[in-house]
Amino acid sequence: MSENHNDPGNSPSGRTGKHVAVLGGGSFGTAMTRVLAGNGHTVHFWMRNEQQVREVAEKGTNERYMPGIKLAGDILPTTNFRDAVQKADVVFVAIPSKAFRTVIRENNTAFREHQFVISLTKGIEAQGFRLMSEILQEEIPRARCGVLSGPNLAAEVASEELTATVIAAKDPDLRRAVQDLLGCQYFRVYANVDIYGVELAGALKNIYAIVAGMAAALGMGENAKAMLMTRGLAEMSRFAVSLGANPMTFMGLAGVGDLIVTCTSSKSRNFRVGYAVGRGRQLDEAVAELGQVAEGIYTLKLVKEKAEAVGIYMPLVRGLYEILYEGASINAVINSLMMAIQNSDVEFILPRTLSH
Repeated sequence: MSENHNDPGNSPSGRTGKHVAVLGGGSFGTAMTRVLAGNGHTVHFWMRNEQQVREVAEKGTNERYMPGIKLAGDILPTTNFRDAVQKADVVFVAIPSKAFRTVIRENNTAFREHQFVISLTKGIEAQGFRLMSEILQEEIPRARCGVLSGPNLAAEVASEELTATVIAAKDPDLRRAVQDLLGCQYFRVYANVDIYGVELAGALKNIYAIVAGMAAALGMGENAKAMLMTRGLAEMSRFAVSLGANPMTFMGLAGVGDLIVTCTSSKSRNFRVGYAVGRGRQLDEAVAELGQVAEGIYTLKLVKEKAEAVGIYMPLVRGLYEILYEGASINAVINSLMMAIQNSDVEFILPRTLSH
């Protein structure tokens, strides 16, 4: 595929339409389907729900997940997984993390040798602390895998508001293919080779979005919100680097970019859950009200356990866990955070013994 080498965010003009598959009919899968179809590609849009398939086919809408958005172009909704995957040159997977491995494993024979498969899911599997790209590599080792992540609120992407994202893959052909497929006037695609860092950033920031939602509900000032975000960035990068990620990834769109949008927007599901809890709702009530998956709730438990197992200092993770699962008061946790030892500002500058 051709590429504009002057700027990896640019998509070449005059592209020819490709056959692509989007697996998963939630909000982000729907948004990506709209981008791909708008760029002139044929989209095989797989969903489990037959009623959802009929709605997309007959009305060009997916009201539950993307109300008020029209889906136009060459979109072929289907419940036939194998058919969708086999007809596609490139496959985008937008299946929630809890069902991700099951769905891929049940259908692993549908994937072709060397087929490009890109995860759009920001989450971690409980068993063995596996990221979605690792699940893809384990279940379909013959495929060539990548990850798409960044400050990408689905509703804004679907409304064609200016957005940038990151495709992370070791394979340069895969990176170029995704830039070519998705890049357009309102959606820019930048490249990275640090799959693990990009993917961990996308999963971890959901935790801090819940914290930010609580802070907003409590009426905390702008200084406090800025403190929580930057300490969150320090905490998530410290954790990720200890597991092998590149610290510089956290300075980009997938790191600080995604953290900013998720921690400041009421469109963020994780922010909304935190806001509801901050206003006195029980966690179960807040989740039920949301009606969609807030990945940060699951990620929080897994990251807390992993951080304790490998000895990584994560006071915000621990504090949020105490609030959501151990009945601690928000004010007590905030007070304990503020009384904690004051150490280095930026990770990786002071010696590790000082940098908490």
